Amino acid sequence: MSGELVLEARDVIAGYVPDVDILNGCSLTLSRGELVGIIGPNGAGKSTLIKTIFGLVPVRSGSVQLGGEDITGMPAHDLVSRGVGYVPQVRNVFPSLSVVENLEMGLYLRPDAWTERYAFVCSIFPLLADRARQRAGLLSGGERQMVAMGRALMMDPKVLLLDEPSAGLSPANQDGVFDRIEGINDAGISVVMVEQNARTCLQICDRGYVLDQGRNAHTGTGRELLEDPKVIELYLGTLAKAR
Repeated sequence: MSGELVLEARDVIAGYVPDVDILNGCSLTLSRGELVGIIGPNGAGKSTLIKTIFGLVPVRSGSVQLGGEDITGMPAHDLVSRGVGYVPQVRNVFPSLSVVENLEMGLYLRPDAWTERYAFVCSIFPLLADRARQRAGLLSGGERQMVAMGRALMMDPKVLLLDEPSAGLSPANQDGVFDRIEGINDAGISVVMVEQNARTCLQICDRGYVLDQGRNAHTGTGRELLEDPKVIELYLGTLAKAR
C-alpha cells in the first residue's frame, strides 16, 4: 500500500428524492492497494454511499474525487472509463446470456483488450472458464457473484466498489467470495466493500467505516474496530467476542 489517495468522498450529503437525505455528511478515503470495508445497521446509508460515489444518487453537497479529479455526480459510464468498477447487490448478471457474453458486456468500451482481460479474470475466477458457455441464470448464487465481479474487472479498474457481495449466499459460498475479494485486492485493485457480514468484513479489510444514520460513527483499522467495545456492543454483538 503506497498511501497514495485514489478515492475520496468528503462531507457528502445525498438522497434519492428531493428533501430526503440518506447521507448526512459521510466521508471516506481509499488509498492505492487498500481494502476498505463499510458496515453498520440496516438503513445506515452504506449502499447509498457507494451508489453516490458511482454517480447513481444525486449529491446535494460535498464532493467525490478520483485521483484528485472531481467526479461528483459524473455519470456511471464515464466513471467506468476512468477506472471505477461497481458490482450491485441484486440483478448483477444478465441471466439469459452465457458467462462469456456477460464478461463481454463488461468490456464494451475496450473490446480490443478481450484476450488479456479474459485471461486475468479467469486467473482470479478459474470456474468461469469452466462455465464459459453456461447461461448465467442457471448458475448458483456464488457463481453469479463471480460473474458479476468478473464483469466489473474486465475494464481493468483501479477501484472496485462492491455492494453486499455475500448477500443471500450460504456460509461456504460467503467464504469463497471473501477469499476472491482478497485475491482481487492482492492483484493491486483498491476495493471498497459494503457488507452486512460485519465481522468477516473487518477481519479482511485494512480499514473500516461504521455508518449510522448516514454519518460516520466509527473509523479505524479492521482489527481496531473488531476490538472496540462500543462497536462490539452496538454493531457486532456477542459473536464478535468469540475470537
